[in-house]
Amino acid sequence: MSKRVFRPLGRLLGGLTLALSCATLGHAADLQPVKFTLDWKFEGPSAPFLLAKEKGYFEAEGLDVTIDAGNGSSGAVTRVASGAYDIAMADLNSMIAFNAQNPEKAMKSMFIVYATPPFALFTKKESGLDSPEKLEGKTLGAPVFDAPRKLFPAFAKATKIDVRKVTWNAMNPPLREPMLVRGEVDGISGFYFTSLLNLEAQGVKKDDLNIFHYEDYGLDLYGNGLIASPEMMKDHPDAIKGFLRAVLKGFKDVIADPAAGIAAIKGVDPLINEDLEKKRLVMALEGNVLTEEVKTHGMGGIQAERMTKAIEQVVFAFDLPSTPKVEEVFTEAFLPAKDLRMIAPK
Repeated sequence: MSKRVFRPLGRLLGGLTLALSCATLGHAADLQPVKFTLDWKFEGPSAPFLLAKEKGYFEAEGLDVTIDAGNGSSGAVTRVASGAYDIAMADLNSMIAFNAQNPEKAMKSMFIVYATPPFALFTKKESGLDSPEKLEGKTLGAPVFDAPRKLFPAFAKATKIDVRKVTWNAMNPPLREPMLVRGEVDGISGFYFTSLLNLEAQGVKKDDLNIFHYEDYGLDLYGNGLIASPEMMKDHPDAIKGFLRAVLKGFKDVIADPAAGIAAIKGVDPLINEDLEKKRLVMALEGNVLTEEVKTHGMGGIQAERMTKAIEQVVFAFDLPSTPKVEEVFTEAFLPAKDLRMIAPK
């Protein structure tokens, strides 16, 4: 083939490439950018969000969503408050405390993920600490930002523990479970599906532990939910609505096929232990997402009476100066229709 033929062919291919590039850029420019932070690392419970992105659910809603790992469910609150992120998976209770301390930056949640929070305390059976009242005079450990640690005063009130008689040691998250195993603390607080699996990895069986779930002691708390900045809620309400619709699709898919969710996590973190994270995901779904409340009313919303009690318990735990109203904590303005929120398998 002569050079004369090559030149027109080259110009044609170049033109096609340029046209495709322009089309791609044009499409990307039409999407609303959204910066989203998880509450924690890329682990099992993050699967619904990552799968929603992988399957293009966000893009179908006109959104270009960036998903970053988090550094704690309470830290996610400050990430949104600082303006670094538009939406976060964050601890609702920590958000209430933050709002009281920073009223000029007050935020609201618009979607509950953990209808039952995974808050728990762990002790070893060999210690004999088999009831909450026996924690008096003992030392518990957790990172300072750990949500169940911060809410321990509410647990103590519910179980009639003198909170002044319990000492807390702070440590980095990777040291929490090893310190309990070594006996350096008498107990720890943590998310149930995180600390239990970490302890099992340390060689401690579930049957060798006393586990005190906050929900079993009269606490009506909600857990992690999705929060957005006031600016995001005001300026991009349709983007939030689309974000939530995409998230619900991600949850439905992961509930139907947990392995697909784990594959999505592996796509962003190839080093994960797939079996471990699948177990963690299923524990979170069964214990904290697919509750009776969710099966009846759908995912994402709240029950006003329960939220009122939860707020009162948070106010006590954090010794807040005033009690916010339910509508100052949660808004239903962005919730998808109930039929879309009925995610529990029939």
